[in-house]
Amino acid sequence: MYSVRILRRAIKDIADLPKEYARLVSEHIDRLQEDPRPPGAKKLRGTTDYSLRVGVYRILYDIDDSARIVTIYRVKHRREAYR
Repeated sequence: MYSVRILRRAIKDIADLPKEYARLVSEHIDRLQEDPRPPGAKKLRGTTDYSLRVGVYRILYDIDDSARIVTIYRVKHRREAYR
């Protein structure tokens, strides 16, 4: 089981989402404790980070396997997520 850390700016991103998407994003974040690399999670090229798709939004996160910590650093619309 992994522990999930959500950085302050990711919390602000989630707060700015429409309520239905905020609920879906929260459910996906909760599931990352059990499986930090679920089906559909993509490893970002050139980094150790991952992206998880939730509708038109993306959860961007990093996994530290030695400490068993998932750090969520952004939740953005797909057109803004990779800039």
